[in-house]
Amino acid sequence: MTELAERKRLISEIDEAVADGARQAAACKAINLLPRTLSRWRLNQRGDKRKITIKNPPNKLTDAEQNEIIQICCSPEYRDMSPNEIVPKMAENGLYIASEASFYRILKKNQLVSQKSQKSGGSKKPKTLVASGPNQVWSWDITYLCSTVKGLYHYLYLVTDIWSRKIMGWEIHDSQSAELAAELMKRLCNEHSVNQLNLHSDNGSPMKGATMLATLQRLGVTPSFSRPGVSNDNAYSESLFKTLKYRPGYPQQFSSIEEAREWTLKFVLWYNTMHMHSGIKYVTPDQRHFGLDKKILETRNKTYLAARQRQPLRWTRSTRNWQWEEKIYLNPENNDLKIDKVA
Repeated sequence: MTELAERKRLISEIDEAVADGARQAAACKAINLLPRTLSRWRLNQRGDKRKITIKNPPNKLTDAEQNEIIQICCSPEYRDMSPNEIVPKMAENGLYIASEASFYRILKKNQLVSQKSQKSGGSKKPKTLVASGPNQVWSWDITYLCSTVKGLYHYLYLVTDIWSRKIMGWEIHDSQSAELAAELMKRLCNEHSVNQLNLHSDNGSPMKGATMLATLQRLGVTPSFSRPGVSNDNAYSESLFKTLKYRPGYPQQFSSIEEAREWTLKFVLWYNTMHMHSGIKYVTPDQRHFGLDKKILETRNKTYLAARQRQPLRWTRSTRNWQWEEKIYLNPENNDLKIDKVA
């Protein structure tokens, strides 16, 4: 919308140009103005008659609060976290400023946000597995780790507990085989004193090899398999591999298998003890696995309730759900049952 004073100035300049011999259409084109807009301005010398109401919602974040959000997100403690992790972590410490959406909006406004085909099979969906505690359902898979030699890979065998998302064990080898997978499972079952377990994987030859299946039978482990070509059937392992390969500092190539093992060891330590997992209400896998998450979630809930009491206009509905979840589902038959897609 052009202000009235600016309109009068432009009309005066066009009139002067026409008086000096210029055509009105050419003068309008020179200042990127349509002739019909000029005619409308001449007829309306009172300016825009529309009533403009500038709304200032009572629940709007103050400038001080917005600056505080930016400072928190850029601080050494939180700069490697997303708002989905920052807000729960602050609530755990008894502090609430705004929702994750508000954090994202403020960061986007200040240009501080950076960006980081599902197949369907015709076979029957695997049986739903339910975990109500640790060491009941594990998921495992193998992923490629590139070496500096083209076409040569290291293979990461990785096992996770779907209830707590804790990485239960891993190994890196130069080949894929059912024998190596069987040795890994024997070691993990012994380390974690597991004698009855559901183990889910995809349909690779190491997973379905005779040695692996015979070992699982002796250990009392019941195998479960994804449908061919359907990665979503093993969503927990797939999302974990994405977290691993999108981790800041992840080498795109490893110069040796020793380097790959050293980096993976550091990643597993970070993932189990520091990574705030979205699928378990932004607590760490270790906190969930060892039963420390209940108290943390209770503290966050109290923080949110206190924040709503201080600023009720900012809460049109109930506070965020920090309810502790007892059961975790793998491949649920009911689509309403939620499983996380991002680790």
